Amino acid sequence: MSNQSVTAGVGLAGVMAHCGGSPVGAVRLLVGAIASAPAAPEPYAALAELWQEQRPELKESLEGDGSLSAVLAQAYFLFLEGNMDDAVMALGSVTGVRPDVAWGAAPWFGDARFLDAVSSEALAEACLRTLDYGHELDTDEMRDRFAPWFRALDVVSERNPVPQALASMARLPRSCGRYELAFVLCDRADAVDRVMWTAVARAATWRVMGDLNQAAAAFERALSLDSANWSLYLDLADVRAEQGDFAAAVSLVEQGLACEPHEVSLRAAGAAYRTRLSGSSDDLRALITLAPELANTTYRDLLIDYACAGPTLPRRLVAKARRIREE
Repeated sequence: MSNQSVTAGVGLAGVMAHCGGSPVGAVRLLVGAIASAPAAPEPYAALAELWQEQRPELKESLEGDGSLSAVLAQAYFLFLEGNMDDAVMALGSVTGVRPDVAWGAAPWFGDARFLDAVSSEALAEACLRTLDYGHELDTDEMRDRFAPWFRALDVVSERNPVPQALASMARLPRSCGRYELAFVLCDRADAVDRVMWTAVARAATWRVMGDLNQAAAAFERALSLDSANWSLYLDLADVRAEQGDFAAAVSLVEQGLACEPHEVSLRAAGAAYRTRLSGSSDDLRALITLAPELANTTYRDLLIDYACAGPTLPRRLVAKARRIREE
């Protein structure tokens, strides 16, 4: 039996016959049909019938099963049980693994029962799960696939505008290049309460768009709301470095270190920016020592590039720093 024949309406009896009466086998087959045509209602109708008839066995079989087919089926079963928060988080996990499938086109995901009940916090967590694997989402094809998610964000954020949740939600449209929606979410959050996370969401959106002045202004607003947050000093320092203002970057890192003196990313950034500003060999040696401790290799390499462009540095020391990029 092909996925197409499932969606053509052979019904649950035909699915079970093909799977030798195995409910788990039927789930796999129906999920395959959903993957082929996520908006088709027939596989969901068969899953609902299967859930009604085989609920105890399915619960036992699917519990602890992290496979894509199991998690997707559980998302729908949770919806059927009225557990909208866990349903959307499960769908977010599946979407993060396979964003090339328009899982959000599922009829239940656009259903008013779902949109009227799911919490902003759960939808925000689901959005973060869609980004877990770092897939490229800023394409026309991805924007089309995520259109149901954008509608859900619009509806739920208007109904239940929890500022920190909306700031987290903004990461999904930003990653998809839907910057106007990211800003709408920030505006709705600010209308309720101005919190640091919303300012950071704005800053990140402006930065992705390439407007460093607006990004810096937003990070400054975030710092005015949470002046003891070392990571905000680092974020703003990185923007200033990108603008070429390494004196400001050094000053901001020093302020961050006053809040968290042992943070390795602050120490490494400070060494890199001082090296770029003054050509200090001692600071470049400090960066060379700290670089292996940086988990984010992309950021590590950026700091090395900044530092190695410092004035009058010994060539051998520069070469030693650049070799770290190859390790």
